[in-house]
Amino acid sequence: MKLCECMALITGGASGLGLATAKKIIAAGGSVAVLDINPEKSTASVAKLGKRARFFEADVASEAAVDKAVSQAVDFLGEITLTVNCAGIAPSRRVLARDGLMDTAEFENIIRINLIGSFSVCRAAANVMQHNNPHGSDEERGVIVNTASIAALEGQIGQAAYAASKGGVVSMALPLAREFARIGVRVMTIAPGIFETPMFDTLPVEAREALAANTPYPHRLGKAEEYASLVQQIYENPMLNGEVIRLDGALRMQPK
Repeated sequence: MKLCECMALITGGASGLGLATAKKIIAAGGSVAVLDINPEKSTASVAKLGKRARFFEADVASEAAVDKAVSQAVDFLGEITLTVNCAGIAPSRRVLARDGLMDTAEFENIIRINLIGSFSVCRAAANVMQHNNPHGSDEERGVIVNTASIAALEGQIGQAAYAASKGGVVSMALPLAREFARIGVRVMTIAPGIFETPMFDTLPVEAREALAANTPYPHRLGKAEEYASLVQQIYENPMLNGEVIRLDGALRMQPK
């Protein structure tokens, strides 16, 4: 399948990695349905992409909201051939913090958004994709790309909940790929290192430089466009399936 014919559903697509991916798809000639939670900001952001992009409000933590938004996306796109899960949160909190124990409810909320939210979208997207007409000699019907993090593999102090949520995303790749093989749908996961996204906009310059200094090569933070380029490679290469790709410049996180 080629990006120029892509009909994409992107969660968290109004900013950061998701928006960069949406821009790449639109530039190639495809169409995008963006799912996000901030109507005012998201509508303005998606409007800049043109008529082949549309915003649909959805909290990925709500199965009902996801199912509704996916249905609306199908009405707009006609079919979904690519789903990219970028929605998520990245809080940092120690379990034994100075201000008290981390609440189990806080841990559960991070799992619900990052892991269960990704699964909910995978579930709904695959259900749509199985009815697509097959593409090419391999008879592909769709591709699902989930976003994990290198924290899933080297979680730092304060990242117990975040690392657990992303670890779950990593572990989903192979079993989902094996199950969806019969319907011609591939499943891949990208585990980014530290990227220039709105999440880091509030950090002091010194902190950003310190984070970049830990990356062996290139000696900088990742760019959202580099994530989007990998999504394209995954979409267009049918042998990429059931795997997790680190996108981190050889960065290995230290304990803190």
